[in-house]
Amino acid sequence: MTIVNVNDANFEQEVLRSELPVLIDFYADWCQPCKQLAPVIDSVAKKLEGKLKVAKIDVDRSPMVAQSFRVQSIPMLVVIHQGQLVGHQLGVVDERTLLRMLEPVLPADSAELEPKELAMLLREGRVVPVDIRDAASFGRHHIPGAIHVAEADLEANLEALAPTDGRLRVLYHRTEEPARNAAELLTSKGVEVGFLKGGYLHWEADGFEVERGN
Repeated sequence: MTIVNVNDANFEQEVLRSELPVLIDFYADWCQPCKQLAPVIDSVAKKLEGKLKVAKIDVDRSPMVAQSFRVQSIPMLVVIHQGQLVGHQLGVVDERTLLRMLEPVLPADSAELEPKELAMLLREGRVVPVDIRDAASFGRHHIPGAIHVAEADLEANLEALAPTDGRLRVLYHRTEEPARNAAELLTSKGVEVGFLKGGYLHWEADGFEVERGN
C-alpha cells in the first residue's frame, strides 16, 4: 500500500500526470475529523492498490494547491482522473460511500459479472452459480441451477469449485462484498472464479428468475 505525500512542488507530477486515477485527501495535522477519516483512506488505499493512487495534501504546507481547489473545509476528498476533476466529497465518510464515489474511474474487475451477464451465461450453460450464503437462505430461494457452498467452507471445497467442466463458478452472497472478497481469496489459491456484482439483492431487484424451496 502506497500513500503519496503531495505538495505544491510535486502536485503536477504526482496527480495531473498520474496514469492511475488519484484520490486526494486534503487534511491538516490539527484536524480531528481528518484523523477519523484516516483509517478509511488507509483501507481503501490497500484494497485498491494498483488501481488507484492515494495522495495526502496538508493544506497548511501546500497553500497553492489548496487555493486552486478552493478548500475551505477539511477533510475534503477529491478524485482526479486523466488530469480532470471528476468528484469531490466534504467531511468524514464511510468506506462504502468512498468506494461508490470512486467506482466510475476504476477499471472493471474481470471476475465481476452483472446480473444480466450472469443470466445470459446461465442460458448458454457456461457458468455454475455458487450460493455462499447460509444453508437456510439457500433453501428458501436461490439463483436457478446454483449449488451451495457456505462462505466458511469455501477453502475446504477448492476442488469442487475448480472449473474442470469448462463452466466458470460464479460466487454470490446477499450483497456484493462477501462474494468479491471470497473470489479474491480463491483466486489467490489458484482457483479461477467470478462473482455477482450487487449480490443476490441486485439479481432480485432486476427481476431475474429465482428458484424457491419446497
